[in-house]
Amino acid sequence: MNANSPEATPRPDQAAPGTADTAVPGRIVLLTTSHRVAPGLLSWPAWQALHAADQVLCADGAHPQLPYLREAGIAVDEASPTAEELLDACAGGRTVVVVATGEGEPALTDGLARLAGTGRVAMPELELLPASYDLPGARLLDLVQVMDRIRAECPWSSQQTHKGLAKYGIEEAYELVEAIEEGDRDELREELGDVLLQVVFHARIAEDDLERPFSVDDVAAGIVAKLIHRHPHVFGDETATTPEEVKAHWLRTKAVEKQRTSITEGIPLGQPGLALAAKLASRARAAHLDIPLPPVEGIGYELLALAVRAESEGVDPEAALRAAARAYRDAIREAEQG
Repeated sequence: MNANSPEATPRPDQAAPGTADTAVPGRIVLLTTSHRVAPGLLSWPAWQALHAADQVLCADGAHPQLPYLREAGIAVDEASPTAEELLDACAGGRTVVVVATGEGEPALTDGLARLAGTGRVAMPELELLPASYDLPGARLLDLVQVMDRIRAECPWSSQQTHKGLAKYGIEEAYELVEAIEEGDRDELREELGDVLLQVVFHARIAEDDLERPFSVDDVAAGIVAKLIHRHPHVFGDETATTPEEVKAHWLRTKAVEKQRTSITEGIPLGQPGLALAAKLASRARAAHLDIPLPPVEGIGYELLALAVRAESEGVDPEAALRAAARAYRDAIREAEQG
């Protein structure tokens, strides 16, 4: 047969025997993972892509995923190719998986975008494949890690104690309440973060206790168990269709947990006076106790009577007084400007 005959000429979609068809651009898979998820816990599509790849590359030889990939029988080459080199590696219809580092390979993706923008290069199929991704609450892990480093390396933070930080907890709680009352959403988000910092900071300090240490995980586990136990209508067989029934469940399970001999136990006496008076009145009313107010004259007892009255009418006396105080502040400012 003549070598120049049509039968001897390969069609465009056929490669000559023993040669690679470099005209087929291939496929690039950029595999991303979250450092907040345990290494090796990858999605099924990610494992399929890794096993089917002709080559797997990773620029970071210390990437936490690599030991698990190699244990699964996947050969990983430590390399940081340029965009041009990656296109060459895909030539002939090959699939190359790039295990992205924490930065996401911006230099590589920028290079690929630049080549695609020229319009002169046959670009491979590009796919971004999240192999693991953050679940709700994942950034809390970052907070714990940051706090751990600060506790270890910051001269001020490393010396702090529970007692030394107590005043900040009170201040942050008041600032949170103020943000809620002012209706400032940005301020609310920030103040919630400041309150959360106090929780994580105290939990990290507690880890250093030599006699009875505990961690933020212990704190979280305790509140999770408490919430589940006090919501049998959500996690158990009981039912509750109204807020009043939910509150009854809560008080009943709390009473069993605490086994207190008085309804006044557990009420912090160091809280603001109006809030303290209202809390005492609330406990007495919940226990169906009709306790007459002390028949003593004086401003303190007048305030007590007002706090009890506010609580019975469903009004927070502290919030009501703060609202009145803000109105008084505004009146003072108007007078100053007049």
